[in-house]
Amino acid sequence: MSHRAGFVSLIGKPNAGKSTLMNALVGEKMSIVTSKAQTTRHRILGIVNEPEYQIIFSDTPGVIKPHYGLQESMMSFVNGSLVDADLILFVTDINERYDENDVLERLQKTSSPVAVIINKIDKSDEEKVKEKISYWQETLNPEAIFAVSALHEHNVAAVMQFILDRLPEHPAYYDKDTLTDRTERFFVSEMVREKIFKLYDKEIPYSTEVIVTSFKEEGKLIRIAAEIIVERDSQKNILIGKSGEMIKKVGTYARQDIEEFLQKKVFLELFVKVIADWRNRKNYLKTFGYEN
Repeated sequence: MSHRAGFVSLIGKPNAGKSTLMNALVGEKMSIVTSKAQTTRHRILGIVNEPEYQIIFSDTPGVIKPHYGLQESMMSFVNGSLVDADLILFVTDINERYDENDVLERLQKTSSPVAVIINKIDKSDEEKVKEKISYWQETLNPEAIFAVSALHEHNVAAVMQFILDRLPEHPAYYDKDTLTDRTERFFVSEMVREKIFKLYDKEIPYSTEVIVTSFKEEGKLIRIAAEIIVERDSQKNILIGKSGEMIKKVGTYARQDIEEFLQKKVFLELFVKVIADWRNRKNYLKTFGYEN
């Protein structure tokens, strides 16, 4: 039997549950997940390998109207994922209020088959689900519509089967032992950033970037140093907290996740650095991996 392989892109508004769905489909935690919108900033590949097929899932930032340089780069990642997609999963929240025209505009520019994934049905009722299915059938006439709860993995298997049924014949794009296109350093920085999103409110999570500056394996221990970039001194003070309590909390929670991820003991040092208006400065955006 011939080998099949293809790219599957997840697209949708912020906080629709794309990252949760991708993690469920891949069976690994590839993307950080928080209750805040715009948690995902990069295009992250999660690769599922079996002897007879390879699926390259692409998690993307939520579609928004960009207001600064970082968001423009985030939207370029979305556009790039649609260009090479063999299949598109449009993930929509069951409680979304029909304001997804910016997503639909992007979908109209692609010829790839689209499946609508109505997510978070555990937070709704059967009548609302039927109403949404009818709406998307009429609005988009997609290849398929699935009502799922990615968080509880309800109906995720049906989505996976739909993908497998439509995967084109093609040799593997990546080595069969590859799980992602990202490095360990990237995932470490994302785990620290996830804790910042979970522990802080307002503008702090959106004004921060995490850069791993040192990653040294010393026998059974890995020593990691990371800089948390903020835009203002006031943000730095909030991030550190009284007597350094908050930054210690970030470090403790992040280290636990990193140790589980790397399967080794970790010594984690965090530093906070101010770079004014970094989200609009192209040289910094490029350095931090946000290239258009």
